[in-house]
Amino acid sequence: MSFFFNQKTVLCLAILFSVIGEAKAQYLSQIGLKDSVYSEVLKESREFYVQFPEGFDPESGKKYPAAYILDGEILLPGLSVTQKFYSGGFIPDMILIGISNHQNRTRDLTPSLVEPSWEPNGGAADFLEFISKELIPYIEKKYPVTDYRSLIGHSYGGLFAINTLLNQPELFENYLAVDPSLDWDDQLMLKQAKEVFSKESLEGKSLYVSLSGQLHMQKPEMTIATVMQDDSDFTLFARSNLAFSEFIRAKAGQGLDYDWEFFPKDLHGTIPLPSIRNGLISLFEWFQMENVELFNIPETTTSELLDLINYRAKKLEAHFGYPEPPIPEDLMNMSGYMSLDRGQLEKAKMFFEQGIYYFPKSANMYDSMADYFIAVGNFESAYNHVKKAYSLSESDYHKERMEELGLKIN
Repeated sequence: MSFFFNQKTVLCLAILFSVIGEAKAQYLSQIGLKDSVYSEVLKESREFYVQFPEGFDPESGKKYPAAYILDGEILLPGLSVTQKFYSGGFIPDMILIGISNHQNRTRDLTPSLVEPSWEPNGGAADFLEFISKELIPYIEKKYPVTDYRSLIGHSYGGLFAINTLLNQPELFENYLAVDPSLDWDDQLMLKQAKEVFSKESLEGKSLYVSLSGQLHMQKPEMTIATVMQDDSDFTLFARSNLAFSEFIRAKAGQGLDYDWEFFPKDLHGTIPLPSIRNGLISLFEWFQMENVELFNIPETTTSELLDLINYRAKKLEAHFGYPEPPIPEDLMNMSGYMSLDRGQLEKAKMFFEQGIYYFPKSANMYDSMADYFIAVGNFESAYNHVKKAYSLSESDYHKERMEELGLKIN
């Protein structure tokens, strides 16, 4: 936290935030697989946590986008809960990387040296080099992640996220800055943003920034409408956030997809949870399924549904940079059986065919296709699909089903 009478106070409160975070980490229920990597850049070992999405199967060969969150020992649980409730329909399944910052937090997350200093600061360039040249390559070699990445940070972490966007934007696709400390070093990020936007585009990048309701350290009655008229150090944190947002909004249309949100009922310490939720939904607005109701309307034609599936597949590939199934396997399968129950056999066949196309290693999709062929009386094709399912699963269920269908063929 960096409220903000003078720079000495900034660093003092930042130390307090780090100490509180470290104390919390001691009692935190374990979220994610703990790992570490030695950094030649930082000359120290750095811990991080890896959280897999629900239903993760290491044998499937599937790779996932990655979301990196700073202060991972504190914030990873909130990110994990958000993914649990919102993945699939609102945000994609992702592998979450919680980077620990309980040591040397101010040093690593602040982009410039500020004096006088109670603790080291201004080491963000080194920490970013560690992330880009050591941590990310290690993650992408060891874990099933793609090169589609998001970066999330709170307070100094939010400052670091924006600094990364402005100085090395190609490293991540999405940046989520929660109540960022944009007052740092006389609003350094605002100055850098003006330079960046004057000479280059951030086309294809997305940034979400939030601001908490603590607009004035001593006057809770201060409002978003009046805070910019106050010129005291007590409002510098909020005014820096608003000035940055005003500048970015003025540059709308120059490439950067930008969203900003004010949380009047949240404090600096409570804002991460709602910001992570709203921020991810905002950053991944393009991911959300369109015309979902058409899947539930019996009158929707097979060709209309196939057009929706194909459109979504192209849209996801355009954003991710690689092919992705347009809808989850369980939804594809459920839609097929719903059509089968309605007697809409052509539609059921289409869903099962698409399921096999997008999930070729799924024994369940081949088994479902067999049910379609049973419904139309084609037991030989049903047998062949169960046989394929058995080759993938080697389960007793599919073996017994093969035997039953074999009797009907003979």
